[in-house]
Amino acid sequence: MAADDAGFNRHPTCRVATWQKDVPHIIVRHNGFTTNLLPWMTRMPTASEFPVDWCRAQFPALKRQVANQPVAFFDGPGGSQVPQRVIDAIGFYLSNTNANRGGLYATAHESDALLEAAHAMVAEFVGSDCPESIVFGANMTTLTFALSRAISRTWREGDEIIVTRLDHDGNVTPWVLAARDAGVTVHYVDFDRSNCTLDLRDLSSKLSPRTRLVAVGCASNLVGTINPVREICQAAHAVGALVFLDAVHYAPHALPQVSEWGCDFLACSAYKFFGPHVGVLWGRSELLTSMTPYKLRPVTESLPGRWMTGTQNFEGIAGTAAALEYLADLGRHVVPTSPNRKRAWCAAYEAIAQYEQTLSAALIAGLLTIPEIKILGLTDMARLNERTPTVSFVHKRLSPAEIAGGLGKLGLFVGNGNFYALQISETFGFEPDGVVRVGLMHYNTVGEVERLLTALRQLSTV
Repeated sequence: MAADDAGFNRHPTCRVATWQKDVPHIIVRHNGFTTNLLPWMTRMPTASEFPVDWCRAQFPALKRQVANQPVAFFDGPGGSQVPQRVIDAIGFYLSNTNANRGGLYATAHESDALLEAAHAMVAEFVGSDCPESIVFGANMTTLTFALSRAISRTWREGDEIIVTRLDHDGNVTPWVLAARDAGVTVHYVDFDRSNCTLDLRDLSSKLSPRTRLVAVGCASNLVGTINPVREICQAAHAVGALVFLDAVHYAPHALPQVSEWGCDFLACSAYKFFGPHVGVLWGRSELLTSMTPYKLRPVTESLPGRWMTGTQNFEGIAGTAAALEYLADLGRHVVPTSPNRKRAWCAAYEAIAQYEQTLSAALIAGLLTIPEIKILGLTDMARLNERTPTVSFVHKRLSPAEIAGGLGKLGLFVGNGNFYALQISETFGFEPDGVVRVGLMHYNTVGEVERLLTALRQLSTV
């Protein structure tokens, strides 16, 4: 059995797809790849089952037009659009509750209460029952640098850490630099070039009693691959290593589950899951307490304050809470009987996962019919539960910038570049141009995907 088939559950919020028998075939063949679309098409949820119109009505940015056409935002992996309630929450905080921590007056009391509620909500969101284990910061990268500096003080000569070549550099360089300063060896886990899945055998071969940390992403922000983090955590802990998970790209598409996964740290960014620019770090409270952070002398030694350097973006934290309320309301819209916030989030993400697989199937199937385009990552319709709806590709003739620029003039906003997943781009020889990245979100529609495919076919004939 292949390593990546050895019982790994790559997407816990999705139902595992199975092939149906005795049905007609719709075959797509491209660049040596062959797939039958019809079994997937017959089992996928219809777009009408997901309340996309309700969702889209929440996002004011979706009303924007370019060249008399509605803008289709395919740039979600770089930063999602935000619901109106997030904008309102930020404005309300600044208008009514703008104060620093600990004041003995009304606005400070109200602000402190709001921030404490946000800590509790985000803890619940990532699967923890400890609000004090949530640390807010500028972004995931800044928080990771801070944590790496502190945790590396516990490393000794002869220790080793593991990072992967599938990750965003925000989950690589902070650890590599910390290891360099501590004199610790860094091992890189490779990935399968044919489908951009993590090489689990390579990971297993690099784990040893000397391993102190394994840093891995829950999902690749460039090629969409979802990693089997629960099993990775088990394997790392078996040799006594800690695990740091980057859930930045995962959180817009699936619910983080730190308790189920068994990780030691997890970071994500609210601006990727429909909120403002705020970073989030969760850590086991005993670890956050035992390590010594770089902090100012007057700062409290209690959690989470000892890790929250400087005055925080309070209005952004208020907006983060509003983004999570939006997701809960989506769950209640899908399953009106959802009695509490956690169950509402589960319902929302189950619906999001199924709907986004519909979008992914339409996008990948369409791209496979354009001979000049080569897709990176998984394209097997039976394995869409192993990837997010983020699809990157290159064109035989046109550069990523030419494609992104041409599409942008048509109101189709896609990204181009390496998106800080530098090692993937370098491995395939795509530097310095990178790739074209189409990042679908649950506020996108099948119609928008069809517009994009039509435009790509037209660009390919020029």
